[in-house]
Amino acid sequence: QVQLVESGGGLVQAGGSLRLSCTASGLTVNDYTMAWFRQFPGNEREFVAAITWIGNRVVADSVEGRFIISRDSAKNALYLQMNSLKPEDTAVYYCAARRGTYSMTQNEYIYWGQGTQVTVSS
Repeated sequence: QVQLVESGGGLVQAGGSLRLSCTASGLTVNDYTMAWFRQFPGNEREFVAAITWIGNRVVADSVEGRFIISRDSAKNALYLQMNSLKPEDTAVYYCAARRGTYSMTQNEYIYWGQGTQVTVSS
């Protein structure tokens, strides 16, 4: 049984940083494309960043230069380092996994975590 568990969300002031973690069980993060999505109230989930099984990284234009995706094979975990946070980054952040190359489409990811809330105050 696959489980993805996010942690690290919280309340931070604009300009601050947070590091989200996603701990995986039932799958090996190095064998999947792992991604972060976020969801604003009333909206569908939006792609944030992904790292493919061979280590290629892709980030959305909206977070380019501020967010960094990484993984730790020893801990079987995925991370999202978020710097220079803005109030418009406030959302629920989700970890997701799929076989094959990266996709920005949420429906192409088969495993999802429960989400962690990130709130950025101005």
